[in-house]
Amino acid sequence: MQLLHQELDVLFDTPTINKGPPRWRPSYCGPCIMSNIPDPIIAHYERHAFAWDADRRVASWNDKRWIYRFVDLLPPAAAVLDLGCGGGEPVAHNMVTRGLQITGVDTAPTLISLCRKRMPNQQWMHADMRSVSLGRRFNGVLAWDSFFHLKPHDQRAMFPIFAAHAVAGGVLMFNAGLSYGEATGSYRGDPVYHASLDASEYANLLNETGFDLVEHSINDPSKGGRIVWIARRR
Repeated sequence: MQLLHQELDVLFDTPTINKGPPRWRPSYCGPCIMSNIPDPIIAHYERHAFAWDADRRVASWNDKRWIYRFVDLLPPAAAVLDLGCGGGEPVAHNMVTRGLQITGVDTAPTLISLCRKRMPNQQWMHADMRSVSLGRRFNGVLAWDSFFHLKPHDQRAMFPIFAAHAVAGGVLMFNAGLSYGEATGSYRGDPVYHASLDASEYANLLNETGFDLVEHSINDPSKGGRIVWIARRR
């Protein structure tokens, strides 16, 4: 489930950038508990699937340098697990044009159907990343504009899943927030939930699950902003 380049101005501490529609302002909740919000995000993406997909495709792709960076770390014809692939454009499509083999996972069946129509030679799965268990490993694992929709405890539980699906030397990339907290924005009148752990906890989780840190970037404007983690499986 790919967010339309709209990371939260407070929790995610992003600079003000003209990132294209839709614009929204979050409310910040610090360490509060918003247990009624994260699970409905699944229904949210299905309900607004066509609108989200259309907005994603017409908005300025300001984060493409991060996708290029991820691909450049992979071997030719690498197998990539794209967790929260959305409708497949522009991210998965770009990776396919560069010769990668994509297995995309998303909870929204409409978005997965769009992927299947656009890139029928790739593998697409209607599934929840929190419970995915494919029994195979990938050269790259990507959780881009999707991982940060999970509750803090679900984010912690993802790291063994990342590790179970990455080959030795495999690359993991995800984006998150600046510090621990939860926040919401809105899209077409619906709440859009985000959460983050502290940087120190992400670093510890990576190390504990067998990843070495490659890069941790905090809102580099030359790369389109975002708080990005890149790690390599030991």
